[in-house]
Amino acid sequence: MEWTKSKLFCIAALSLLFLGGAFQVMPPSGDEEALGIETPGAQADTDAKSSEGPEKVLKIATPNVIKSESLIGDYYLGIFAHLSNFPLMQMSEDGRIVGRLADHYEVSEDHREWTFYIRDDLYWSDGKKVTPEDVQFSIIYYGEKHPACRWINETLESSSVSQTENSVTFRFDRPYTRINLEFATYYILPAHIWEKIDNPMEYSSKGPYVGCGPYYIESVDLNTARLVFRKNPYWEGKSCAFDKVEVDWYANEDAACLALEKGEADTYYKYASSYPYANIERLEKTGDFNFVKKDSIGIFYLGITLNEAPRSDLEFREALSYAINYEEIMQLDTLGYGSIPNRGLVPPDMEYYKPTEKCSYDPEKAREILEKAGYEDHNGNGIMEDKNGKDILLELMICPGYERDAELLQEYFRDVGIDIEIENVDLNTYGDRKDSSRYELVFSRTTPWGMLMHAGLGTGYFDSRRYGYIEDPVFTGLCDQLLNTTDPETLRSCSYSLQDYYAEELPVIPVYWKKEVTPYNKRFEGWHYNSLEGIYTLDTFLDVHEV
Repeated sequence: MEWTKSKLFCIAALSLLFLGGAFQVMPPSGDEEALGIETPGAQADTDAKSSEGPEKVLKIATPNVIKSESLIGDYYLGIFAHLSNFPLMQMSEDGRIVGRLADHYEVSEDHREWTFYIRDDLYWSDGKKVTPEDVQFSIIYYGEKHPACRWINETLESSSVSQTENSVTFRFDRPYTRINLEFATYYILPAHIWEKIDNPMEYSSKGPYVGCGPYYIESVDLNTARLVFRKNPYWEGKSCAFDKVEVDWYANEDAACLALEKGEADTYYKYASSYPYANIERLEKTGDFNFVKKDSIGIFYLGITLNEAPRSDLEFREALSYAINYEEIMQLDTLGYGSIPNRGLVPPDMEYYKPTEKCSYDPEKAREILEKAGYEDHNGNGIMEDKNGKDILLELMICPGYERDAELLQEYFRDVGIDIEIENVDLNTYGDRKDSSRYELVFSRTTPWGMLMHAGLGTGYFDSRRYGYIEDPVFTGLCDQLLNTTDPETLRSCSYSLQDYYAEELPVIPVYWKKEVTPYNKRFEGWHYNSLEGIYTLDTFLDVHEV
C-alpha cells in the first residue's frame, strides 16, 4: 500500500518528565570502521525476507514529531526506540514493576543496594551478547552525560559486576525504595559502541541502530517522517508476526487521524495521550477499527506557585477551586471520556488511592470565601482587591494547544472577581519555566510516568526538590517517608496522608481525569496496554498478529 501523507516538521506537544532519550545507536556508514562496528546477519535477514514474498508491515501513525536523529537528544525518538532497546524493568498490564532486560532483582534491607540479574538470552543486533557491563556502563554514563540524570552521579556510591551471577549491583548513598521504577525508563546501551561517543546528547545517526529487542531501528528519515524497525536477527525470544514496524509522524493530530481513516495506518499512538476524542466517531464509521479504552493515571491540573500573596493564602486557593466549572471544561475537552476529579488529585487506578472530596463548582461560595478572607471590590470594577488595595491580576501560563482551556479558566476566575492574564509561550519556554516554577498559575497535564516518579502520586511535579514549588516540610516529609520504606502499611498510611494534604491545602487544583482511547485495525489482534506506555508495549509487539 502506498502511503500518501501531508507532513510538516514542527514541534509537537512535549510530555513533561518522561526520560525519552537514551538509546543504542549504531554510527552511520563512515564511522563504522573507525568504531569497529559490524552488523552480521541483518542484510542476510532482509534478503531472506525478500525471497519469501511481501513483507508483513505494522504501520503506526503518530503526531509525536521526531525532530532530530539523536537517540539520546530527541525526546520522541527515545520513546519509540524502547521497542529496540530495553530498560532493566517494565510495567505489567496490572501495574506491577517487573523485569525486562533484568530477569529479577534483589534489594538490601536498608534500600541502598540494588542487584539486578540480567537475562542471559539477549543479544545486540550486531551479534554481541548483552552483559552486566553494558548495564553498569549505561547507568554511570547517564549520570555523567545526561542533564536529567544528574541525580545518579550525586547519589551513586559504587557499582560492581558479577560474571558468575550475570548481575550488576548499584549502591547509593541513601535509602531509595523506587529504583526499580526509575530504572523502567533508563534504556541500556551497548558499551562497546557508546564508550566511544563523548557527547551523546548531540550525537545523531540515520541508522541502523544497535538494539537488543525483537526489532532494531533500521532507519530514521526526517525527510519522509518515517521511523523503521526491522527484526533483530539475534533475538532469541518469541518470534514477532511482522517483519517490519513503521512509525510515521505527522504535523498534527488531524493529519495522523486521516491516515487511519484512509487505511494508511493500522493504529495510532501519542505518548501519554488519547486518540483525539472529536475524531473517534468518524473513525468508528469506517467500520474498520476497534478501540482500547482505559482510565488514564495522567490528569489535567492547575498549578499554583505559593511564594507570594494571594496565592500563598489557603482561603484564596479555596476560592479558586470553587470558581472552576469542572463539568463544562471536562465535557468540552474529553467529550464524555473524562470525569470530575477529587481534591486529593490522585485518580482511582493508582495504587493506594484514597477517595477524597470531589471538586465542586460553586461561584457564589467562591465569592463568599474571598470576601470573608478580606478581598473586596472597593471601586466596583468587578475585580477583587488584595490586602494592599490593588486589583488582583494573576498570570496563567499555557503552551500552544491549551488556548480554549485558558480562556475558560479566565472566564471562571473573572466571574468571581479574579482577573487573569493569559501567557501563551512556546514549548521550550514552557518546559523551562514550568520545571523551575517560574510562573504564577499554569494549566498543564501529568503523564503516567510523571504521576509515578519521585515518591509517586504526582509528587515529582510539586516537590521543590524535584520539579515543583512545595517547600512545606509536612509535604516533603511525607515524600521522604514514601521514598524510604517498602512496608505496605506505611506506604498506605503516607499515601493517604499525602492525598489529604492535596485536598486540604490545595497546592494544586485537579481539573479533570480522563480516559485514553486507542484505535486499532480489526484485522489484527493481540494488543496489550499498561499505564506507563499505553499500547506501545513489548507484549503488544510480541503478540499482535493478523486475525
